Amino acid sequence: MRTMLLTLIAAAALAAPVAALADTAPTAATVANQFCKQQLATLKGDFAKTYGTNATKSNAFGKCVSKNAQNASSALASASAACKTEQAADPAAFAAKYGSNGKQGSTGADKNALGKCVSAQASQAAKNAASKAPSALKQCKASRKADAAAFTAKYGTGANALGKCVSAATKA
Repeated sequence: MRTMLLTLIAAAALAAPVAALADTAPTAATVANQFCKQQLATLKGDFAKTYGTNATKSNAFGKCVSKNAQNASSALASASAACKTEQAADPAAFAAKYGSNGKQGSTGADKNALGKCVSAQASQAAKNAASKAPSALKQCKASRKADAAAFTAKYGTGANALGKCVSAATKA
């Protein structure tokens, strides 16, 4: 009983710092995760074929996140630069557009507004990239059907050849 009570107290003590981090700017991992959730919804059954590498394709989501983490990092850097430029151009309009959860005039309020801006822009970039996936899949299937030899030469004969093609087409 005593151990259980101490565990609950420790968990409650850790919950406060985690809740405080909820308003921070997104990380590359969270953006990549969001991108993969959107691709999972748009590709449906082809998602596992596109990203899965093991026999059961059960590792597809993890592979998707790891493959897209670098792109997410670039998207975050771009979004951060764009938001800082927007904030410097008109601080009042920026604060009005993105608001804040902090006290007015405090440094925390400005950081929160910047985090909201970066989050919104990174989210939009992930949605735009995920929306390209279905057309990339169609393009790759058509390419494989039209010239199987060229497709095999470029992407291989493995189970993830279609995934390689979709990944390359989505990045382009």
